[in-house]
Amino acid sequence: MSYIKGWDAKTLREVVDVRACRERLDEIGEQRSLPALLERVWLLKVLGRPEDALVISEESVRVARMGGTRKDLLRARILHASVNQRLGAFEAALHELTTCAAEAEGQGWGSIAAFALQHRGRVHFDAGDYDEARSDFKQALFMRQELGVPDDQLESTILAIDTVDRHRAAVAIA
Repeated sequence: MSYIKGWDAKTLREVVDVRACRERLDEIGEQRSLPALLERVWLLKVLGRPEDALVISEESVRVARMGGTRKDLLRARILHASVNQRLGAFEAALHELTTCAAEAEGQGWGSIAAFALQHRGRVHFDAGDYDEARSDFKQALFMRQELGVPDDQLESTILAIDTVDRHRAAVAIA
């Protein structure tokens, strides 16, 4: 089941089915497996509870370091950075996402690198750096196209580029 119903064209944040997210969070409860921790982090974040998400995301990074794969650790770190973004800690999020993207690219993990770049673009967007945001979104789009992902999976990236272009145009006019 997808909890994401779309993307907010002004904030680039996920529009979610709140009831379904709350039900899933209750269902997961206090499970400690890495997949459960990561899902709890994301659910708490999209439900507007970033402080709670931060605590669980730090735990998920520790669990991934101790018992996960390198890919697991990158995913946990990317999610942790996205929580920092929600908390307004843009520099910390940018640093984490930059290192994650570089490591993923170095390992040839294009989908993870594109995921990190997409999130880094969202951090730049929230910070008001529309040129850097656009650059990251374009790079993520090209990587995903090279990987041959279906068009419907490119939707959020294309929306992000359009949103940044509108914001850049509005700033240029003002």
